[in-house]
Amino acid sequence: MTEVSVAVKPGRAVRPPARGSHRSTKRSRREARAAYLFLAPWFVGLLVITIGPIFASLYLSFTDYSLLEEAQWIGFDNYVKMFTEDTRFTNSLWVTTVYVVVSVPLQLAFALALALVLDRGLRGLSFYRSIFYLPSLLGGSVAIAILWRKVFGADGLVNAVLAMFGIEGPGWVGHPDYALGTLILLHVWTFGAPMIIFLAGLRQIPASYYEAASVDGAGKWRQFRSITLPLLTPIIFFNLVLELIKSFQSFTQAFIVSGGKGGPADSTLFYTLYLYLEGFKNYDMGYAAAMAWVLLIIIAALTGVNFLASKYWVFYGDTK
Repeated sequence: MTEVSVAVKPGRAVRPPARGSHRSTKRSRREARAAYLFLAPWFVGLLVITIGPIFASLYLSFTDYSLLEEAQWIGFDNYVKMFTEDTRFTNSLWVTTVYVVVSVPLQLAFALALALVLDRGLRGLSFYRSIFYLPSLLGGSVAIAILWRKVFGADGLVNAVLAMFGIEGPGWVGHPDYALGTLILLHVWTFGAPMIIFLAGLRQIPASYYEAASVDGAGKWRQFRSITLPLLTPIIFFNLVLELIKSFQSFTQAFIVSGGKGGPADSTLFYTLYLYLEGFKNYDMGYAAAMAWVLLIIIAALTGVNFLASKYWVFYGDTK
């Protein structure tokens, strides 16, 4: 047998392996296995409920699928039909665009105005904050949509109030010129969530900024324009992106108020409502899947444009 000699540099001691290192490695592996075991239901749900249907809908968007028969591959026919033949698709996209462009700025402006009022240190602020948040919790419900339809109906509360002044109001939800306006008002009424976020942003602005501006002779409007708005631009941007996405996905209000048809004269035919009608009324699930992917692309593109444009008007501290 040959002897193996190990050269040790003088002055350097050989340290034996730590006694607890092996145990800690085993413990870490057991903890990792336990963590993955607890996370397994979430991963299964992610694959089966989210990722799986996403890829399935992408495949179905290139097929002729009626839920009752086997899907037939037709390529880009659904997309070609959508942009060249289907006038209701074009109308639904226009109605939804008008709804988003009008309702989102009005809602954010109203929410910011109310947040400024509540930021003045009112007594019972938590109570008012809770009360004003309720519309955001209830605005998307079926019950509120039914109530809204009654309030703006021909014999509703709005016309009853107008009749007190000798004014005969129309059936607001039944008139093509006013039906979409009632849905815009309903969206503006759900101002609670952005208001709470604006209020939190206002509380983060140091009072010393306003005190210094007052010493320099700046009025309330100048303070709002030069201090409040610039420092709130990250909050405005956040609310804008959220409300833009949520508005494009609006469905319940239009479905209930229009009786599930998008009427009168397709004036409330939201994009999501038309998607539902194609998929579950006309049983053209392939076409509905194609519409869903077009909506995803539209929302993603608008969100990307907002992020690109934000560098020109959103201020983060000392940067722009």
